[in-house]
This record gives sequence, structure tokens and C-alpha cells, in this order.
Amino acid sequence: MDKLPKIGIPILIVVIVVIVLIAKSAVTIGPGEGGVLFEQFGDGINTEKTYGEGFHIVAPWNNMIIRKVRQQSISDEMNTLSVNGLQVQVNGTIWYEPEFSNLGKLIKTKGEDYEEELLDPAINAAARSVVGRYTPEQLYSSKRDVIEQEILDEVTKLLQGQYVIVKKVLVEDVILPPTIKEAIERKLKQEQESLEYEFRLVTAQKEAEKVRIEAQGKADANKILSASLTDKILQDKGIEATIKLSESPNSKVIVIGSGESGMPLILGNQ
Repeated sequence: MDKLPKIGIPILIVVIVVIVLIAKSAVTIGPGEGGVLFEQFGDGINTEKTYGEGFHIVAPWNNMIIRKVRQQSISDEMNTLSVNGLQVQVNGTIWYEPEFSNLGKLIKTKGEDYEEELLDPAINAAARSVVGRYTPEQLYSSKRDVIEQEILDEVTKLLQGQYVIVKKVLVEDVILPPTIKEAIERKLKQEQESLEYEFRLVTAQKEAEKVRIEAQGKADANKILSASLTDKILQDKGIEATIKLSESPNSKVIVIGSGESGMPLILGNQ
């Protein structure tokens, strides 16, 4: 009976060790994540394999580094200079994702916090390069889409071969010095008012031209009509009208051959 406790203690120790080893060996990688193995007794980060989502068993003396591999975003505020040397603040967001198959190389060369080591400097450098090509007015008004594409092109070039894919760049806001912003807004307002005035002027000119053409058409029609109305035609029309009136049931008196032109005169109570 005294031997049972002595046998049970080693068994208990073995069970505890097994449980600890299993706990350290079992790794679960969540949705949208990837893992790379840090081998304690090897060469450090294993750059040959990236572990995908799910349950994995690894040697208990190794460590699994898990990072997101789906599309992510990072926002930044960048202070830059325009082409004429004025300070401009650009607020932007970049969408990116690490290359899944090269996650080990990315972490080995840039560290686990590769965003700070790699993305932030690249974004700032690209923004300074692109913004420095434009005037504050262009940055404030009409060049937003072009600037976004140019920053994306610059960032993509800077990160080429760095195991990170840049998806999109969004310039959310361009903040100018207050005096410059007010001057630009006044200029844009004046340009808009000028365009509205020109539109009203052109519309009025077109309306006046329309009225002139209509009046000219009526004058030409009357001129043609007057030239075609000879005495003979007028007499024929008068005779036709007299005949039609004579056939009307209304009471009337028709005097033939009266009047200065010899045209019939019609008298009656209607």
C-alpha cells in the first residue's frame, strides 16, 4: 500500500508533461491569418512554408508567428510640400495585403511589425514625391483621382520585391493653409459665377436670334402673300365668298355690282 503513492507521483508528472507538450504543440490559425514557424534550434524563421487556417501540430520548442494575410488598411497623415513650396497635409488610406507564400521572408527581413518598418516610409515617400508635382489649387480641386493613382504607382514601385501587395490608395483629405484655401475658394466661386453669366448670355442671344428668325419668316411670308394678291385674284375670292354666303340659310341682302371695285355688297341682319 505504501508503494502506490510512490508510483503515482511519477505517472502524474509524466501526464502533466504530456499535457504541457500537447498544449505547446497545438496551434490554431484563425480565418484570414497565416503562420510561419520560428525554429528555436534551426535557422530561425522558416521561410519555405506558410501555414494556413486551421489546427496544426508543431514541435513544442518551436514558436508559430501568426499574422493577418487578408486585405488590410492603414491610414496616415502626411505633411508634404506643393510644387511652389507651400505646406500641405494629406490624409490618406492604403489597402494592402502580405504575399501569403512569402510571409516568412517578409517577417524575416522586415520583422513582425513590417507596417512601421516598410509601409509607413513608402507611403510618406510616395506622397511627398507626387504632391510636390502639383499646385495647392490642383490638389484642392480637380486632381484627386490622378493623385491617388500616382501615389499608388509610386508605392507599388517602392515596394516591388518586398513581399507586400498594395491594392488601392485613397486620398481622403487635402488640408491647405487657411489663407490659401480661402483664396482658392474665392477664385472657384468667381469662376463659377462667370460660367453662369456666360451661360445666361448665350441663352439670351440664342432666344433673340430665334425671335428675329421667326419675325423675318413672318415678314417674308407676308411679302410673298402681298405680291401674289392681284385684283383679279381678289375679285375671284370675293365671288367665291358671295356664292357661299348666298347659299347660307341666314337672312341677307346681296347687292351685285356695288362698291368702288365693283365687288358685291352683302347686307343683312346677321
